Amino acid sequence: MWFFDALTSGFTTPTDPGRLQTFRILFGTVLTARFALAIGQGGWHRFAPGSLSLHLAEQRYGPDRARRLAAIYRPALLLRTAAALALAAGYAPRIALLAVLAGAGMELLYLRSPNAIRYTLLTGACLLLAGDLGHGLHISHTPSTANTWSQCLLVLITTDIYWNSAWQKLRSPQFRTGLYLAQWVHVYGQVKDQLPHQRGQYAVPAAVRRRWGNLTESNIRTWQLAAAAAITAELALPPALLVPQTAPYAVVAGIGMHAAFTCLKPRQLITFSGLTTSTYTAFVS
Repeated sequence: MWFFDALTSGFTTPTDPGRLQTFRILFGTVLTARFALAIGQGGWHRFAPGSLSLHLAEQRYGPDRARRLAAIYRPALLLRTAAALALAAGYAPRIALLAVLAGAGMELLYLRSPNAIRYTLLTGACLLLAGDLGHGLHISHTPSTANTWSQCLLVLITTDIYWNSAWQKLRSPQFRTGLYLAQWVHVYGQVKDQLPHQRGQYAVPAAVRRRWGNLTESNIRTWQLAAAAAITAELALPPALLVPQTAPYAVVAGIGMHAAFTCLKPRQLITFSGLTTSTYTAFVS
């Protein structure tokens, strides 16, 4: 298997550089969508005079630093979106990648849920370490060692994300029993009409709410099966993606799992789900 060959050889095993080049295109595309969405739904008006976000920034950083952050905020939104598009298109990819990572890192200054940002920075760092990012939309398939280390690192990061997530779920009795998912869907069904400003944040189908959102014992057992399936998938996906015979099935299963996750919180999970499924290109030599 290429991954273990690369590890034992000190990352001198040639791999297909097109795997990381494909990921670069997907990474740029996902971040372009993420940054464009961040401009909408009030994002453009963050740090406007008199806003709560500006007030919180002043409390956290002081008035002078908060004003400087507000001054660069809108130009940074536009610059990072253009850089993400340039990265996907392959124009000056390394410079574009640096601008994208700086723009993503900016969100650590004001967002309270930085996990997706950290994952973006980690996967982006793997690209930054690659020796051959390619140019334009052309993908090279001539084996070389230029991207071997970066490809292995990307595989390790995604594997850690999956296995750590499975471990946290296994440690949670509420999740393992299905109670967490059952309660989440039930409460969402009760309050969704009272939260008009949250439209677009969630996308649980009405049929799911009606059929499995009633907190009955049967519903909870169904969600217990869903929880067990999620844990099993997160444990099995990394090794299954590395094996050529099982990789196609693992890709389909992974995309399906992330599609289900994204239904819970589309706006919040689009980056994580998009980037995670994009890393599947790195699992194949």
